[in-house]
Amino acid sequence: MANGIERPLDLLNISKGKEILVQLKSEKQLVGTLLAFDIHINIVLDNTKEMHGNEVKRNLGLTFLRGDTIVFISPASAAIKG
Repeated sequence: MANGIERPLDLLNISKGKEILVQLKSEKQLVGTLLAFDIHINIVLDNTKEMHGNEVKRNLGLTFLRGDTIVFISPASAAIKG
């Protein structure tokens, strides 16, 4: 596979310390720096921001997200900065 990604968690491993976008089941979007994750995709983000469109709705700081609330995780694009 591309970029050395052979398993789903490989993408999270190479995203550690980088900014990611997380879409929640509640339709909220969060952007933050990935600090840690486990096999259940529970994740810890730092400098977390709740986004609405391309604008920061509020700053959340250090945040723990349960894996079962997450729809998808993506490397944050340059278009989502705040």
